[in-house]
Amino acid sequence: MSAAYWRRAMNTGLAAAARPLPRAAAAPVRVPAPDPYASSDAPRWLKFLWRQLSARHVFVLALVLIYPFVATPFFTFQIAGQALALGLIALSITFLGGYGGMVSLAQMTVAGIAGYALAILGSSGASGQAASLGWPWWVAIPFALAISTTAATLIGWLSVRTEGIYTIMITLAIGVAFYYLALQNYSVFNGFQGFQRVYPPTVFDVHWRDPVPFYFLALGCSLAGYLLVKWLVRAPFGIVMQGVRDNPRRMHALGYNVTAHRVAGYAVSGLLAGVGGILLIWYNGLITPNSVNTGWLINILVIAVLGGMRHPIGAFLGAIVFVLLQTFAIDVIDRERFNLVIGVVFLAIVLFSPDGLLGLWSKLRTRFGPAAARRP
Repeated sequence: MSAAYWRRAMNTGLAAAARPLPRAAAAPVRVPAPDPYASSDAPRWLKFLWRQLSARHVFVLALVLIYPFVATPFFTFQIAGQALALGLIALSITFLGGYGGMVSLAQMTVAGIAGYALAILGSSGASGQAASLGWPWWVAIPFALAISTTAATLIGWLSVRTEGIYTIMITLAIGVAFYYLALQNYSVFNGFQGFQRVYPPTVFDVHWRDPVPFYFLALGCSLAGYLLVKWLVRAPFGIVMQGVRDNPRRMHALGYNVTAHRVAGYAVSGLLAGVGGILLIWYNGLITPNSVNTGWLINILVIAVLGGMRHPIGAFLGAIVFVLLQTFAIDVIDRERFNLVIGVVFLAIVLFSPDGLLGLWSKLRTRFGPAAARRP
């Protein structure tokens, strides 16, 4: 092979290398729309609220506002009111488990502590050795919430040093211990009788246990809890909590106090569960040890898992499904076998969608939605 041949081959290669390569089709760059509230002097929480609003949120908000005026008092109070109260307690588990990686079975215990504190400090019709102190509602409610938040903080302080099944067992042991304490203590908790006739106060000449007023009271508290969680998970505290959930060792190496953030997460969840516990005691009109027994400790976890632990709205969706099954399952099965229906539904949801009902809805949209119809 001659030298001239090699020179021609080398020159051809150099010329090819010098030619510019063909450009690939550039992907369209999405420019985010300008934020109209960035330069506004409005408070940060108001800017956050406006950013979160969409057509879907407006539709759901209009639906829940109109609902009590078109539904019967039974569906307004027994179904919707109870579901909102239980959903707020389940929201505390969703916040801990979905964003903090900590599953607690003591959230119903925290709610029960708030209910007992309100019954003891406020007014009730308890009969027996225990008697309520008769404090005004505007003093008893903040104290009850402070007690429940403190109790949740102490539970978190005890349990955050463990992970996985050990955390679940510690919180379950605390819940069972409180149940037997309330059952066997008559001087403070009035034993198995508990406290009866614990009703919300009459404020502005409104009887807040009537179906429509109670519904709007529960709706306002639930909406506030939902927005609080949505804001916290986007705040620096919530972002650190999610980092601790994913890789606690790395977050510790970056200088964050992992234990302190976990305990603070328990405190926030205690506030949410305390508000839900007060709504639940007002809904039932009483609180007894059966309100915090082992069955209810599990039921709250089932509600949170049914809706979806990764979505705050899932807690309320799971509560609606649970209350509907609890109310109407006796039409097709004995009341004693109600837990069998709940167990079957729970297993079906977990098997087909580990992310709960919202995860199942996302799968159906992906498979049968408009995007799936356009696929070749």
